[in-house]
Amino acid sequence: MPKPFIPQRPVIVAYPKKLEALAEGEAIAEHLKARGVVAPCGSLYDEALRKRVQQGEFDLLVVVGGDGSMLRAGHLCAPANLPILGVNLGRIGFLIQIEREDWRAYFEKLFNGEAWIENRMMLNASHVRGGAEIGNWNALNEVVVGRGQNLRPVRFTAFVDGLQLTSYVADGLIAATATGSTAYALAAGGPILPPELRNILLVPIAPHLSVDRAVVLSEGASVTIKINGENAIISIDGQPPTPLLEDDLINIRAADVTAQFVRFGDAGYFYRNLTAHMNENSLGLPR
Repeated sequence: MPKPFIPQRPVIVAYPKKLEALAEGEAIAEHLKARGVVAPCGSLYDEALRKRVQQGEFDLLVVVGGDGSMLRAGHLCAPANLPILGVNLGRIGFLIQIEREDWRAYFEKLFNGEAWIENRMMLNASHVRGGAEIGNWNALNEVVVGRGQNLRPVRFTAFVDGLQLTSYVADGLIAATATGSTAYALAAGGPILPPELRNILLVPIAPHLSVDRAVVLSEGASVTIKINGENAIISIDGQPPTPLLEDDLINIRAADVTAQFVRFGDAGYFYRNLTAHMNENSLGLPR
């Protein structure tokens, strides 16, 4: 069993577009205060609070929101080596173990030493044009090279460790982490990977007369995507796209930082959580 984790200096952030998330965050802060633990509470996008996180003032970030908030928190916290605990107020919550009505019980477990830290690989993507790097990002879910506003497919070639894998004519290519295997990659027909894996998953999007199967690369492998035409963009974890030009290169590898999630119970939580959500969707239940 991993080493127990008991925080001493937590901070609480909430998704600001949900008033109920901010209210729930304040309720958590009051609950912790009653236990003698003072935890600031504010918006996930509060620049002053984010700066304090980046400066290493806290030892736990509690996120009240959904999977999107967890992604944003991962980008913020990974460079600061700060663990994240999610409380789900979103629609699905693949990344979150605690539902809104259960957080009081889980905080008891947390301070009783029943929590542990799960490390998840992130990706680093660099955008190179004419031999110069003009963009660099870390991704928790995926890096997507795809078509822009035009409906025409894009043409690109994928290389693994400098060796050509294949050329594609497709709507795009997803380079995903194990975490991202339950996100866009899953919707595009890719396999589900256990969260502890450090492999890059490549999934083509609507390929035309091209390789149409997902590929799981060896741990430590790197990927280069060369753009062979116009109309291409890159998007990191669903963020607004950046236009790409012909002959641009996107270099993708495992990032030097990891996202750390606070977990409870055994590692089988992932499969129980996954099965529950997949069954809900298969029944067509409203979210």
